[in-house]
Amino acid sequence: MIKKIAIGCDHVGYELKPIIVEHLKTRGIEVVDYGTNDIERTDYPVYGRSVAEAVAEKNVDGGILICGTGVGISIVANKIKGIRAVVCSEPYSAKLSKEHNDTNILALGARVIGSEMAKMIVDAWLDAEFEGGRHKARVSMIESVN
Repeated sequence: MIKKIAIGCDHVGYELKPIIVEHLKTRGIEVVDYGTNDIERTDYPVYGRSVAEAVAEKNVDGGILICGTGVGISIVANKIKGIRAVVCSEPYSAKLSKEHNDTNILALGARVIGSEMAKMIVDAWLDAEFEGGRHKARVSMIESVN
């Protein structure tokens, strides 16, 4: 169960981030904000790495990243050992990513989805639980790839 979550975004995700932060807080989740904190142009790899390292070091239970499409920032996060970041634009993939792949970071595209869809995706991801079983062996296989 996720009780503490790291969040980060670039300048494109800045307007969506506080909406997600507030939504997480209404669910009783503690939020650690890794920035950015304004609309000044910035580079998503900085925030993707910071959040991913916090998740990998187990300083938090999971992470949420936001950039224009969610793709770039998720690629950065997936460079960190132990991270399984997924970019989702609808709730079903978010749910299955946790159930089957034990994802620990959710990435969102601020230019792709609206705030209400983003909240539905976050809820689907948070409410899902890793099923283990046959999926555990596959996650172990993912973890063994260098």
